Amino acid sequence: MVVREEARKMKLAAPHMAAASEEMRNAALQKIIETLEENRDAIFRENALDVQAAEETGVAKAVVKRLKFDENKLRDAIAGIRQMIGLTDPVGKVTLKRELDEGLVLERVSVPIGVIGVIFEARPDALIQISALCIKSGNCAILKGGKETARTNKILFGLVHGAAVAAGLPESCLLQVELHNEIDELLKCQGDVDLLIPRGSNQFVQYIMDNTNIPVMGHAAGICHIYLDERADLAKSVPVIVDAKTQYPAVCNAVETLLVNRKIADTALPVVLQALTEKGVMLRGTQEVAELVKGLLAKGCFGEARGNVCASQEANSVGDVQEPLEKRYEVEIMGEDDFATEYTDLIISLKLVDDVAEAADHINKFGSHHTDCILTEDDAAAEYFLQMVDSAGVYRNCSTRFADGFRYGFGAEVGVSTGKLHARGPVGLEGLVTYKYRLIGEGQLVGDYVSGKKQFHHKDI
Repeated sequence: MVVREEARKMKLAAPHMAAASEEMRNAALQKIIETLEENRDAIFRENALDVQAAEETGVAKAVVKRLKFDENKLRDAIAGIRQMIGLTDPVGKVTLKRELDEGLVLERVSVPIGVIGVIFEARPDALIQISALCIKSGNCAILKGGKETARTNKILFGLVHGAAVAAGLPESCLLQVELHNEIDELLKCQGDVDLLIPRGSNQFVQYIMDNTNIPVMGHAAGICHIYLDERADLAKSVPVIVDAKTQYPAVCNAVETLLVNRKIADTALPVVLQALTEKGVMLRGTQEVAELVKGLLAKGCFGEARGNVCASQEANSVGDVQEPLEKRYEVEIMGEDDFATEYTDLIISLKLVDDVAEAADHINKFGSHHTDCILTEDDAAAEYFLQMVDSAGVYRNCSTRFADGFRYGFGAEVGVSTGKLHARGPVGLEGLVTYKYRLIGEGQLVGDYVSGKKQFHHKDI
């Protein structure tokens, strides 16, 4: 396959895709649901082969977890499509209607972007989500999935594309790119591809940005933070921290750095770190944090203690393994520059700060502008954080893992954008449309307005 030639065909098909009625696009989504359900066993068989191959070649456990596609992930993918069907059509919305002069009416109308190339990591459910979002928003999509899920992606694409065409959408509404060297061909398709959305490692996204003239939307890293304020409710906050770090550590909205107010560090750290290490989280932090934890261990403030009660204990259990407390709570000392690290694993960075202002400054310096959270009962501190932290998502008293298109009610997301132009945060349907101006007149001439013969009255209608 020559990607450039296929992209040109898709560019020509894009106006027909954009003109497809909402009923046709929704019917295509419903057909995709039915097709996926009818072929679930075949999908799972292909995915099992991908998982087996990944495990045999030593692919990281975190990646293996992401590439598994089982009943739960199929259920969630289908739920996302159903939610999408019920969403308002993003195409054809009139966002401005203005009479420039009598008989001269200007409208601003939402339209699909056109041809979108999406390069995504080893997550088969991403193929379903991206395809559905592009269909609902009237866009054509070129899809390139990770090589670790080649079998799963192939069967899923065939089912999704077949269902869409059977529902009446253009044959060129979707295209699958399978070979790695075809990525470089795709990057050269300026003029035919309108937007690229890469989903992957920092290095990969940066490579895409550096090697194409096509506009790129996405995020290069997910370095998310939680700031534990001096007026945090620990009973409420500790489960939030644990969820944000451990519920699914391999994703971009998992927390990577915990900032703790110095005023509560003595009482908060034993509770927080016990909860994290019980889930197998490895600790990294500043010299100050490491020394504080050693001091708290010496006082017997870890173990089975909860709250600010200290109780010495020689050993504690993590899973089925007994290990000394000194080992369990060992803090690997990290340098300041190390805070710009995305782990996507059961590792967390720790730092003490004086107040919410210092926390915000740290986040703005080392964060990736993805999603950051403050845990506090202080309204003023919370408002400062929400205003001053320059991220696509700023939260109070809830897990960073909520940064997701499905959880936002978008049906799904094509990715997360940490940029500030066009779309920001989880990119759902509204992020996949742009607009055009339609001006309807009755023979008006610019010369009449330049000469003063006629005047604009600019009346919104």
